[in-house]
Amino acid sequence: MPVLSPIDGSCLTVMARGTAQDSARAIAGTRRAFDDGRWSGLAPSQRKAILLTWADMIDAHALELAVLGVRDNGTEIGMALKAEPGSAAATIRYYAEALDKIYGEIAPTAPGALGLVHKAPVGVVGAIVPWNFPLMIGAWKLGPALAAGCTVVLKPAETASLSLLWLAELGLQAGLPPGVLNVVCGEGAVVGAAIAESRDVDVLVFTGSGATGRRLLQASAQSNLKRVYLELGGKSPNIVFADAPDLDEAVAVSAAGIFRNSGQVCIAGSRLLVERSIHDAFVEKLKARAEAMVVGDPLDPATQAGAINSEQQLARNLAFIDEARAAGRDIVCGGTRILAETGGYYMAPTIVTGVAQSDRIVQDEVFGPVVTVQAFDTEEEAIALANGTEFGLAAGLWTSNLSRAHRMIGRLRAGVVHVNTYGGADMTVPLGGVGQSGNGHDKSLHAFDKFLDLKTAWIKL
Repeated sequence: MPVLSPIDGSCLTVMARGTAQDSARAIAGTRRAFDDGRWSGLAPSQRKAILLTWADMIDAHALELAVLGVRDNGTEIGMALKAEPGSAAATIRYYAEALDKIYGEIAPTAPGALGLVHKAPVGVVGAIVPWNFPLMIGAWKLGPALAAGCTVVLKPAETASLSLLWLAELGLQAGLPPGVLNVVCGEGAVVGAAIAESRDVDVLVFTGSGATGRRLLQASAQSNLKRVYLELGGKSPNIVFADAPDLDEAVAVSAAGIFRNSGQVCIAGSRLLVERSIHDAFVEKLKARAEAMVVGDPLDPATQAGAINSEQQLARNLAFIDEARAAGRDIVCGGTRILAETGGYYMAPTIVTGVAQSDRIVQDEVFGPVVTVQAFDTEEEAIALANGTEFGLAAGLWTSNLSRAHRMIGRLRAGVVHVNTYGGADMTVPLGGVGQSGNGHDKSLHAFDKFLDLKTAWIKL
């Protein structure tokens, strides 16, 4: 498969196009690696040492990994260094440190019986990850799965495979036994489908689109009823009340919350809800921020927003704007392809106002540097607008009223609620959604729940 760089549209390299047979071989090898105990049978301290070595090697190659990833998927280098190899190393290190602190249980039984609850690795994990943050999201799957003693077959996105291939190579060098982690690149309809349909895969974890998530659930039902955990993106509201502690900070953070990585972030604050009394002033400040952003070559440290991942994604983003414009919505700024002369895929940060709640640009995930702004008058109206989509991944809230903050945290339908900030939650807290944003959780100790089975031993004394 040709690998096209979104920086300039050039062919960066050529990658093997995996087949269903390649997937079957990889899954079979991963199955053998689990069943013979070459990984799950190691002492926890041994698995921990290998994972820590792997994390150290990722840190040692962080710049090379980041640059390779940027050339492959277009994320600006300043963000990529922290969010990709930096995050991947920290994630693997976190789960390495946690794996020897997972205890079983002794049940409170009557005399004459002993009830033990063991926590056992589920087996073979299939992991399918997206193109926007392949190392970060890949590590969210690999870290807890491998730490739990599972083996993994990993399918990267077609347009962002290179850094994950190198990550896996570093894992082998760090001491992961052969077969414990297998990577198969290729098309989702071929490689991903083979993993989803396999009866030798016990758990499937996925981050991506809702349409693909549904197909994975169908494949599970038609094969071995493997457990499927889905993170399906969102259409996250970012709510600004007139009593926000610092409106200038709210503008700056809200701009970063939608325009960083050109909006290609699962939790992107793509719907701004602003109290009417400050709506116009807020939009003007946001427009100034958007127009001042440096969009361009993601390998330039001065760049604040890099490239759209692919020409297809850029076309999809622009189609949303064309539809909004045709409906008479106000394109405050942006809405166009820029820097086309470079051959790359770039889009100007875009603000759309005057939208209706039923508009597709309000209801559907764009996954680009596009934010809609809606005015509200009351807390009740803000809640209704915020909860007025099928998604429920994240939300933001800006207010100085502590009571209001707690009320809204309870009422917002979202897996993560940011208060007087947007983004930045670390590994200590889970990330997961409700509604069409999926199920299960990445990050935190709760991520182990996907990869550990509870096994009861009932012993007559």
